Amino acid sequence: MLLGLTGFLQFALNYSSVFWAEQYITSGLAALLQAMITVFGLVLAWIFLPNERITAQKIIGVAIGILGVAVVFIDQLKVENWMAFLGCVAIVIGSYCAAQASILVKAKAGGIHPAALLFGQMICGLPFIGSYSFIVEGSPFNSKWSWVAIICVLYLALVGTIAAFWLYYWLLSRIESTRAMMISLVTPLIAVLIGAVTLGERLPPQTFVGGLMIVGSVGLIVFRRRSRAAATPEIATDHRQLTTDN
Repeated sequence: MLLGLTGFLQFALNYSSVFWAEQYITSGLAALLQAMITVFGLVLAWIFLPNERITAQKIIGVAIGILGVAVVFIDQLKVENWMAFLGCVAIVIGSYCAAQASILVKAKAGGIHPAALLFGQMICGLPFIGSYSFIVEGSPFNSKWSWVAIICVLYLALVGTIAAFWLYYWLLSRIESTRAMMISLVTPLIAVLIGAVTLGERLPPQTFVGGLMIVGSVGLIVFRRRSRAAATPEIATDHRQLTTDN
């Protein structure tokens, strides 16, 4: 049940919403709206994970990160027609689905190996995407596949999905969900940098400003100071150990 629900949310709904919406909106706007995963994740973690509280530092960190993504893609943030608006709505819904799937995995799937979890989710999410694409676009065997297209698909499947989600679920099982979901802020920045290195794409000045904001937001979330309440048990333990040694 858990694999079916999270697979449908993460791979069927989230992926489908992004692929469909990017027909009508820019990749930069899509990246900004996908960054809403961190906002939904922050609220959902507070609801489903009692040990993960919403703090002012988390709110500030997430807000700075989203603003950083907006700065990087400031020249692409435009909605030109109703289809573009619907595309924006679709990606926001997809972002909620992705965040909800991650929170459910964090709360319920602690004993499942990341590889088994990923395999089960993909099996459950594939029928929906496959059926929809077959009805709308027809059989993929009727398309003319170039070697470049095949390599791109294999890269997205093996590196962008299997390896990426395997590592993500491994990380999610070891740290707070809010920290893990900060990857949705870093991914657009990495994509822009890779485009500059491999394709020679120009990096406008705002890329560096937004990039610093994103990196700063991640640092604020990942390396934040522990609360006094969380540190007290360790202090007490050290004190007892010192007393025993003496």
